[in-house]
Amino acid sequence: MPSAGDAPPILDFSAFYSGDAAAKQKLVDDVRNCCLHNGFFQITGHPVPLELQQRIMDWNKKFFDLSLEQKMEVSKDTTNSWNRGYELLKSQILEEGTLPELKEGFYIGAEIPKTHPYFVHKKLNSGPNMWPSAAALPDVAGFRATAMDYYHRVVDLAADILRVLALTLDLPERWFDDFVQGAVATMRLLHYPSQPADSPAKLTRGIGAHTDFGTITLLLQDRVAGLQVYEHATGEWLDVTPTPGAFVVNLGNLMMRWSNDRYVSNLHRVINVSGEERYSIPVFFSGNPDFVVECLPNCRKEGEEAKYPPITVEQAVLGGYADSYGRAEKFKKDAAAKAAQAAEVPAATEVTVA
Repeated sequence: MPSAGDAPPILDFSAFYSGDAAAKQKLVDDVRNCCLHNGFFQITGHPVPLELQQRIMDWNKKFFDLSLEQKMEVSKDTTNSWNRGYELLKSQILEEGTLPELKEGFYIGAEIPKTHPYFVHKKLNSGPNMWPSAAALPDVAGFRATAMDYYHRVVDLAADILRVLALTLDLPERWFDDFVQGAVATMRLLHYPSQPADSPAKLTRGIGAHTDFGTITLLLQDRVAGLQVYEHATGEWLDVTPTPGAFVVNLGNLMMRWSNDRYVSNLHRVINVSGEERYSIPVFFSGNPDFVVECLPNCRKEGEEAKYPPITVEQAVLGGYADSYGRAEKFKKDAAAKAAQAAEVPAATEVTVA
């Protein structure tokens, strides 16, 4: 069981598949303790091969090694409206009061054709993926095949984690199956340049302190550290040291709402002062976009009101996007306005030369 000052523990998830009832129960108990503590744990012993993890991380680095012009050919802001493709540095501010974040990303999800009802009805993050051209990335077919293989395996693992979470809440193991059916999940390839030595420490972030918008997140880290989890009991930020093969798993805001705050969607951030490039790959499992999340039946006492009103998955996640991207846009507009104002020469100071 985690205690104050500990980084998220590493749990052997193979117990879920083992057929050993006692080992499975211990896993359930350990996951429950983590969810009650700070909503973070790490897992090994899962079915996603280490070789595939390494291969997708290699492609992550290859993609971000492309020129800015090549990456902008698949910009999510200019080529589509369904959140697929490349995202520029400094596009988001998750922690209010900080500078735009030092990360660039590439969004991938399920391949959803434009004839699919999700696309037709403009459902959350639903549409075809955007891939670099063969001119930019000669083996783009290999990139696509690796990315989609990895994506689907991690989404399957997320469904298994939700079965464990159901058991931690004394629900039937398959309680979340309807929520998983038709689920939306979004994968982000991420690149964090090392923060400049002269950057203001209290304002510069790779990703600012935030909680995730969806249900659960599965994060693959490369060897360069930078992820930190907040420990409320001590007021410390705990480093999450990268462990080969392990996924960092954390609960999102939807799971906290579902459990009526019994479980924790905890603050975390990335600050890369290593002097090296950091790469990571989170998969954000949101769920069926039309599914209505409301207080679980056994997470409030009889007669007690739920802390949150019912909300659809889509409404909850889009609200989180609007806040974080809106902050960055406002910051840029304000900065541009200040720069324009500073560049103006007031008429009263003009000097006329005869």
